Amino acid sequence: MTSNRPLFVSGLAAGAVLVAASMCWGQARYAGQEASGGSGDHGVQLGSIDKTCKPCQDFYHYANGEWLKNNPIPAAYPSWNSFTSLLERNQEHLKEILEKAAADHNAAPGSNEQKIGDFYASCMNEPQVNAEGVKPLEPEFQRIEAIDSVDTLEGEIAHLQGMGVNALFRFRSTQDAKDSSQVIGGADQGGLGMPDRDYYVETGKQPVDEKNAKIRVQYVGHVTKMFELLGDDEAKASAETQVVMDIETKLAQVSLTRVERRDPEKLYHKMSRGDLKTLTPDFSWDGYFQDIGYPNIDTVDVAVPKFFQAMNDDLKAIPLPAWKIYLRWHLVDAVAPELSQPFVDEDFNFRGRALQGTTELLPRWKRCVRATDRQLGEALGQIYVQEYFPPEAKARAQEMVANLVAALQQDLQTLPWMGEATREQALKKLTAFTRKIGYPDKWRDYSAFNVDRGSYVTNSVHGREFEFNRGMKKIGKPVDRAEWGMSPPTVNAYYSPERNEIVFPAGILQPPFFDPKADDASNYGGMGAVIGHEMTHGFDDEGRKFDADGNLRDWWTPEDAKNFEGRAECVQKQFDSYVVEGDLHENGKLVLGESIADLGGLTIAYNALEKDLEGKPRPLIGGFTPEQRFFLSYAQIWAANDRPEFERLMVNTNPHALDRFRSIAAPTNMPPFYKAFDCQEGDAMVRPAAVRCQIW
Repeated sequence: MTSNRPLFVSGLAAGAVLVAASMCWGQARYAGQEASGGSGDHGVQLGSIDKTCKPCQDFYHYANGEWLKNNPIPAAYPSWNSFTSLLERNQEHLKEILEKAAADHNAAPGSNEQKIGDFYASCMNEPQVNAEGVKPLEPEFQRIEAIDSVDTLEGEIAHLQGMGVNALFRFRSTQDAKDSSQVIGGADQGGLGMPDRDYYVETGKQPVDEKNAKIRVQYVGHVTKMFELLGDDEAKASAETQVVMDIETKLAQVSLTRVERRDPEKLYHKMSRGDLKTLTPDFSWDGYFQDIGYPNIDTVDVAVPKFFQAMNDDLKAIPLPAWKIYLRWHLVDAVAPELSQPFVDEDFNFRGRALQGTTELLPRWKRCVRATDRQLGEALGQIYVQEYFPPEAKARAQEMVANLVAALQQDLQTLPWMGEATREQALKKLTAFTRKIGYPDKWRDYSAFNVDRGSYVTNSVHGREFEFNRGMKKIGKPVDRAEWGMSPPTVNAYYSPERNEIVFPAGILQPPFFDPKADDASNYGGMGAVIGHEMTHGFDDEGRKFDADGNLRDWWTPEDAKNFEGRAECVQKQFDSYVVEGDLHENGKLVLGESIADLGGLTIAYNALEKDLEGKPRPLIGGFTPEQRFFLSYAQIWAANDRPEFERLMVNTNPHALDRFRSIAAPTNMPPFYKAFDCQEGDAMVRPAAVRCQIW
């Protein structure tokens, strides 16, 4: 069960103000030539450059030093970067759309305008939300309390999962990894309240480290406080928390690590109903499918069989009163952000303050905009693209994608380490890429999602139920390849290995990533590298295991696979060497796929730019050549100030390296970068030839 491969994964919540320290060495040897034209407000931002830095020694601070000084992290954010800056602009646009929709009390019932307007209005009605408190959940708490057997326990687990609650395990629809035309059921590990299993258990090399242990202590305090908010006294809440920790620790002990989960073969175990019964003889899958309302499910990919074997034993061994406590916790945890202020504040205290270092909660309107986009993204997105994504922007983006595909095609045809048999299949896969740009051709139907101006938490639960049922209805049917996995306003992009598609929402096709008024070099260094990144995912250490049709199939000759793995190991070692703080390093195995995509994407984008520039004038803009502006544009999209807590969370859980490493890692492997800035052997930005990484 793999997932879409996004360009970027943001923090979980939206902190003292940090400014990145400079790592420059002396005065710049190169600070740009005499300008023959200004850059204006489009393309490379000259005002972000710190010319006291040497580009060949510290290119990240050279390209971004002034930006880093002038963009401290707002109190409500764990990180401030190019993505969040663009996200803020997009949110302002979405706010205008939503406020207009909320003010319109005459929208046609059931229309997208009515749904987004009522959802946003219910979220913004803070007095009503606070007056309700936890009352909307009382029927659910009563259901949990009524559990009197393993059968009713299993039924309640199914019921809560249908509401989007992370109860015990996860179940969803998934594309059959070895029959990419079909949708089957997907069962996976889950049931934890902290971000990762390594916060609970040993990693295999050492016990939970000191800072992760601190998070664990804070989590215990958080769960206890939540039980107290539900009305339990301190002693009872503390005892209940220990029950939760015991159950979650058991689940964590049989969960795969994030590195282990990067191997799609380890996550594919297609089973019939008979196989499921053999795997978990005491858990009734027939009853489960009946309880979720889809009794005809007959095929399931069980991602982590050992997890479900242990779950089977736990359901018998753990007393029912303990399971009631566990389910009560996960219900309130799932909906805490939609409840009254005490629950919102306590949820933020752990997920914002403890995990990410933020010191303020986002303003309510921003939280409500995000929630509406999350629940009704394509309804909101239809209006967004009409107003903020003109046809000419889509046409320019389509042209750039075509140029990047052509550049990768040329590269694949000439790779010296790839044999002809593998090359033929690689080219076939590239040709088969589905390109999705801006917004879907077929919009999602939200008619089954009931929304009104009443209870916000009820609207949110209805949204989760709608999404769960939308997924369940796909099982047993052909894959809908027109479907999108991100809403149009999203500031991100992704590659799907099962669908062999690259997807670029309108939200990211905006400055600084893409600007129709900017020079080609700036756009290729920004959006071109993003496009190349997603394309290269089709051939990274995970994506390469899927064929042109999206099937998990080995199409590489043994020799070519060995050649690739050796080159990939170079990238892994490069990122293992990056020090985050103290003895904390990047995890090269965890970030390998994204880092291969960064290196390949930037290489392909550079080649596409050079092809595009053939026969054209190459004037200096802002004092920089096209090649210099290309690399500056790339480094500037990764400008970021991060909180230490956020960095540690990302290193523990995120398959993307920190932005400051992403900005320099690929250029340090590229001779065109050395040439552009006259870098010499021995400079920090020049990796020695013996350890220089090159794949594409």
